[in-house]
Amino acid sequence: VQLQASGGGLVQAGDSLRLSCAASGRTFSSYTMGWLRQAPGKEREFVAVISGSGGTTYYTDSVKGRFTISRSNAKNTVWLQMNNLKPEDTAVYYCAARSNRYRVDSGDDYDYWGQGTQVTVSS
Repeated sequence: VQLQASGGGLVQAGDSLRLSCAASGRTFSSYTMGWLRQAPGKEREFVAVISGSGGTTYYTDSVKGRFTISRSNAKNTVWLQMNNLKPEDTAVYYCAARSNRYRVDSGDDYDYWGQGTQVTVSS
């Protein structure tokens, strides 16, 4: 599976962005898809994850109510809608695929990774 993330940019606090991750291959629904991020000087952290069917999602506490993960298996795409962005959301955001369509948790052990897209939120 090859993943291509896009949609990052420079925004002000309170603004919104939608990240996209396009996947290659014909078995996209077989993968749990996640978004993770890494801020400068910090460890990579889990942000959100969605099951293969799209029926189950899970978020880290700091983004609950602000971010929404969704997917279209017909389009081989997963999105991360980010609203009310804060400066602490500044990071490189990575999409990733896990070869277990049912496992939805905050682990960072994914099988495939995209290249990352930079999100910068100014105060």
